[in-house]
Amino acid sequence: MDIGLAIRTIRKQKQITIMQMCEGTGLSKGFISNVENNKTSPSIATLESIADYLEVPLPYLLLTPEQRMNVVRKNERKETTAGSGQIKVQQLTAKGAMRMSIVELPPGASTGVSKHAGEESHLVLQGKIRAEQCEDVEVLEAGDSFTWNAVVPHEVTNIGEEHAVVLIAVSKELGLDHL
Repeated sequence: MDIGLAIRTIRKQKQITIMQMCEGTGLSKGFISNVENNKTSPSIATLESIADYLEVPLPYLLLTPEQRMNVVRKNERKETTAGSGQIKVQQLTAKGAMRMSIVELPPGASTGVSKHAGEESHLVLQGKIRAEQCEDVEVLEAGDSFTWNAVVPHEVTNIGEEHAVVLIAVSKELGLDHL
């Protein structure tokens, strides 16, 4: 963990000087400098005082870089295909057990029946699809959404005349891959 860097970064973003932080927290300039340079490990009470002064939750200071916000720019999205290359999948973002994708299905294309650990939430952005999970069958159009437990076999088919575009968020337990 690089707590010192997190504190310095937040302090500078908020345009707070070390002297202002000293006055606001009651800590010495040398101590704050040592904390920001990771030369000393502050107590939880001291970290709580610093977090309060910086107006951030204490746990935020304890996050590793991998645990912080993950941004994927539009031009950095990974694209793959499925269903013999018919279905285009853009990976929007992934973090831990959560991932979000945009899936584009040409008319008549289907994801095929699949199942995997976790849950899925879908938002139809464009087109008309049929979502099937065992005995549940629904026709959905742009603006409609649905959620299902993905461990039960399921399939999405584009039944419209135009490309269907679906935003999908998948949450699953870590270490379990798509079947």
